[in-house]
Amino acid sequence: MFVPCTDWRQAVTAISTRRVTTDVAPVVLEHVTKTYGGTGSSAATVRALDDVTLELPEGSFTAVMGPSGSGKSTLLHCAAGLDAPTTGRAVLAGHDLTGMSEDALTRLRRDRVAFVFQAFNLIPTLTAAQNVELPGLLAGRGRDPRSTDRALARVGLGDRRAHRPGELSGGQQQRVAIARALAVKAAVLFADEPTGALDTGTAARILELLRTAGAEDRQTIMMTTHDPVAAAYADTVIFLVDGRIVERMTAPSAEQVAARLSRLPGDRGA
Repeated sequence: MFVPCTDWRQAVTAISTRRVTTDVAPVVLEHVTKTYGGTGSSAATVRALDDVTLELPEGSFTAVMGPSGSGKSTLLHCAAGLDAPTTGRAVLAGHDLTGMSEDALTRLRRDRVAFVFQAFNLIPTLTAAQNVELPGLLAGRGRDPRSTDRALARVGLGDRRAHRPGELSGGQQQRVAIARALAVKAAVLFADEPTGALDTGTAARILELLRTAGAEDRQTIMMTTHDPVAAAYADTVIFLVDGRIVERMTAPSAEQVAARLSRLPGDRGA
């Protein structure tokens, strides 16, 4: 539900009054459930998440896996403040999201969170450099050409700063999206199937960039994926079935992840 906020001081207060202790992990979910439907006498209730408790430490890289319909995207959306749990509590970058207004959530995500999606979400009329600069401009921080150039160089696109998305390959567009996420210097980076539309070689480069961001920049990364090879780049893999965490795997290999997936219940559909 959208809650209007007519005074910027009101939005700042909404965030600060819900801040929790600074030693809390950047992503915390406590006994989170998420249900849909069930409003009419014959309507069925779908339980997308079922009593999920999760804590992602600073600098960690976590992959979330499971069959379609297992709750992967719902888990990411609740952790990122894009959707509100039905019950339970979510803490993001030190802020309790419970009851926070949409305006305050927007400010928190803008200042402390970055997103990388399969669809890239670049503005087609802007150059690569302008797409990277956009979050800072929207936040009122102004342009920082040096930071933009460093981020593009880091993803190997220093010579493509003036190119628009239509002049770049799919892999290059995804690298622009990652450069944008790096330039924000966010505490948490959420990646929803970031390599699903990419070839194997390009996907490996994207995943290595994400892993480097976690190790060098201390960004906490949560990534959903169907791909065991992609999951093997993470520190930890979480397996979901019917909205519940059924297993955690540390230091995963692609072979271990694939073997575990093969023992999960079959695909339930979207």
